[in-house]
Amino acid sequence: MIRTRVLGTGSYAPDKVLTNHDLEKMVETSDEWIQERTGITERHIADNGMATSDLAVEAGKRALDAAGVKPGDLDLILVATVTPDMVFPCTACIVQDKLGAKATVAFDISAACSGFIFALSTADAFIRSGIYKKVLVVGAETLSKITDWTDRNTCVLFGDGAGAVVLGPDESGHGVLSTHLHTDGSMGDLLYMPGGGSKHPASQWSVEQRLHYIKMRGNETFKIAVRALEDVVMEAINHNGLKPSDIDLMVPHQANLRIIQATAKRLDMPMDKVVVTINKYGNTSAASVPMALDEAVRDGRIKEGSMVLLEAFGGGLSWASALIKW
Repeated sequence: MIRTRVLGTGSYAPDKVLTNHDLEKMVETSDEWIQERTGITERHIADNGMATSDLAVEAGKRALDAAGVKPGDLDLILVATVTPDMVFPCTACIVQDKLGAKATVAFDISAACSGFIFALSTADAFIRSGIYKKVLVVGAETLSKITDWTDRNTCVLFGDGAGAVVLGPDESGHGVLSTHLHTDGSMGDLLYMPGGGSKHPASQWSVEQRLHYIKMRGNETFKIAVRALEDVVMEAINHNGLKPSDIDLMVPHQANLRIIQATAKRLDMPMDKVVVTINKYGNTSAASVPMALDEAVRDGRIKEGSMVLLEAFGGGLSWASALIKW
């Protein structure tokens, strides 16, 4: 059986760091309040001239180097993002050009914080079907560009970054065992950005109404996220005939430390088996899972044969999981 194997990982975060103490000077908040409610101590912020594609390219290059794959060997580039460089062309096309991958198919996937796993699942289907052999999947965001820095409830949460994986076919039994995707559009108004699309195109009115920033109903989103993540994690475990104790490492979306801890507790999974990076990067949406994955690969927590479970929840609402035998 052909499976999709991760050949290499990479990640990138901008140099500029915004700490909780910096935010204390911008809005009515405190380092203690932010850490207690979110687990975040700092986040990385892209410079004004830095676009999402710039972050994606850096993460992509590192993943390609780790995989020993040249840009020209790629068949497909997928970029998961809700902060594209522009409405069109898609950010993946810009990444394709910057990498010099001239003959590569490229397109974006928009599934908010679940975007990377949605893109991974898409790549997995292409590879298992034999249509493509080498795929670069990137999750990249510059959420600082759409963050309302006057809203203390949301501005403390988000950061910028990118993570990437290079995927290829494998017949050894290693690789992606299953992916599980879900959406519920009836709750889309819990987490969204209303401005900039065809419903509320950019105008003086849309700017005055501050429609071009992230809007979130945090408490409601939190409650739904914990339940949905437990369900989608157990879906992956049960689908593969495993138990939670069989999982060597869980790589969750880094939205809120309390959500991560609550999910682990419901699964009776010790926190030393959970990758946590939210303290350093905040919520980087589609970038958070691949960034955390890359860190765990590079520091040796993920080894040959490790059973690795990815999970994410985000706008849409959307939630997803993927189980990988490394």
